[in-house]
Amino acid sequence: MTLQARDRRALAALAVAAPVIFLIHWVWFPDSGAAVEPATESIPQAERRLEKLRRSSASLPAQEKVVADISRELAQRERGLIQADTPAQAQAQLLQIFRRVASRQTPPIELKTVEMGQVRPLGEDYGEITVPVTFDCRIEQLLNLLADLTAQPEIVATSEIRITATDARQKLLSVRLTVSGVAPRHLVPEKKTL
Repeated sequence: MTLQARDRRALAALAVAAPVIFLIHWVWFPDSGAAVEPATESIPQAERRLEKLRRSSASLPAQEKVVADISRELAQRERGLIQADTPAQAQAQLLQIFRRVASRQTPPIELKTVEMGQVRPLGEDYGEITVPVTFDCRIEQLLNLLADLTAQPEIVATSEIRITATDARQKLLSVRLTVSGVAPRHLVPEKKTL
């Protein structure tokens, strides 16, 4: 999920408003069950309160910097999301990424079967797109394929792998691999309840 400029401004406003509200709540209303203070307060009490306000306002720029850093890091990480309008397009994009990686192996790995997997929730903000594929390869090709797959700029990994030896002398394997990618949550179909 990509944060829009409006959302970033709202987060920045929240970062500014939250400490101020917290400060107001804890300084002027420290305990709602306590007796009301008299209107006249001593000078040392007023100085202590002023010092608390100065400390909390001094920490506000640091809190704003933390929010900005976290927002930048989130935007950096979300660049690897698979962006598509529909779940089928996201699965096709994931399959295209896998085919690109498989074709770069030496010799290129040819897919035998491709299935369209599920789209399921991954936390509260993301979805997981899966595509099961079947192919034959040598063991070193499989190792190189898995290493190259995790080095992609998109957030792609394997979620399931089944390996069967087909020719022990040539070290040929039959592999069924489920490739998973992370996508925005809006691609996950809503479960209908009765």
